[in-house]
Amino acid sequence: MGTHVIKMPDIGEGIAEVELSVWHVKVGDLVVEDQVLADVMTDKAMVDIPSPVHGKVISLGGEPGEVMAVGSILISIEVEGAGNTRESALSAVVEEVAPAPAPAPAPKVEAKAAQMVETKPAAKPAVAAAQAPVAREADDRPLASPAVRKHALDAGIQLRLVQGSGPAGRILHEDLDAYLLQGPAQNSGASNPYAERNDEQQIPVIGMRRKIAQRMQDATRRAAHFSYVEEIDVTALDELRVHLNEKHGATRGKLTLLPFLVRAMVVALRDYPQINARYDDEAQVITRLGAVHVGVATQSDVGLMVPVVRHAEARNLWGTAQEINRLANAARNGKASRDELSGSSITLTSLGALGGIVSTPVLNLPEVAIVGVNRIVERPMVIKGQIVIRKMMNLSSSFDHRVVDGMDAAQFIQAIRGLLEQPASLFLE
Repeated sequence: MGTHVIKMPDIGEGIAEVELSVWHVKVGDLVVEDQVLADVMTDKAMVDIPSPVHGKVISLGGEPGEVMAVGSILISIEVEGAGNTRESALSAVVEEVAPAPAPAPAPKVEAKAAQMVETKPAAKPAVAAAQAPVAREADDRPLASPAVRKHALDAGIQLRLVQGSGPAGRILHEDLDAYLLQGPAQNSGASNPYAERNDEQQIPVIGMRRKIAQRMQDATRRAAHFSYVEEIDVTALDELRVHLNEKHGATRGKLTLLPFLVRAMVVALRDYPQINARYDDEAQVITRLGAVHVGVATQSDVGLMVPVVRHAEARNLWGTAQEINRLANAARNGKASRDELSGSSITLTSLGALGGIVSTPVLNLPEVAIVGVNRIVERPMVIKGQIVIRKMMNLSSSFDHRVVDGMDAAQFIQAIRGLLEQPASLFLE
């Protein structure tokens, strides 16, 4: 038997250290090649660290939340053969990090993998019979495939409460079914809704949540925020959207409101280039961009992410819609790359049906503008002396007053309003 040591990889872009966000394995677990061992967080994205070998975990090189240097030992795995390190060199590391359990005679790697597969069916009935909610931390990202995550989202299940029966605790579709069979009372863990509670939970701020906290604090500390809210009649726009979906939805895909908003921003920015900009406040330089790279704020299991629709000015409605969907799915499944999460020039944020009446979004530095979308509501409006029912929506947008004057911000949003209320003008050149 030998030992294979995996070091913290060089993720590129001059990054010298990264934060260990979450372990997907523990000491003693059997792992297979390409299985995700851990997630690490850079300044821009979450990165999966897969295993290059089959074997058994014998030591972990750090704790979640720890900042580790590139090249430091991340994990040690017992493997068949010589491994990639001398036993004497490893023993010092194992003593410092975590004592490895006494090695037991092990069959071939292929037999270990087969054993993992064979034991799963036997474990599932026990899970289905009595599965207690798992006490994971709020930001602990469970191991699950994108299909399982969608299954849980559709069923309204919080993955962090589900016990996984797959390799390394991976959550399977059967685990979700077993969780649902227990009913809401068991899953909630509270038989008496009026019982006094004195429990407390300490949630470390690590990983993506730490990065979000740092960026939000930095944005509010450095930028001179001001917000501007405008009411928009989107009745005609929604009628156009419904018509296009009925005519082309089956072949081109369904359109939401977001592609129209992106198009309106692209057209309005032609007259207000000072808003499609980045401000380097250390160098005191404003960079205005001809390209419109729209960041679309997206909620994921690990927190708010902002994937970027690049060159929105060169995309039609359906091209924009497809790219938004692709990026949102990648972000929610933790598969968005660093390039897909950086380089935006202006951000669009929306909570959909939960959008409320008004909001004050925080800038995504170094951008100088963010456009926030509130929910659509039907209201009586007076048009040409007549009371009619119209679909109304507010845009709540924020700007960096160091760069954007109040008049420019108001005129920019008014331009968007005019385009959305007369949607044919979105496509006039």
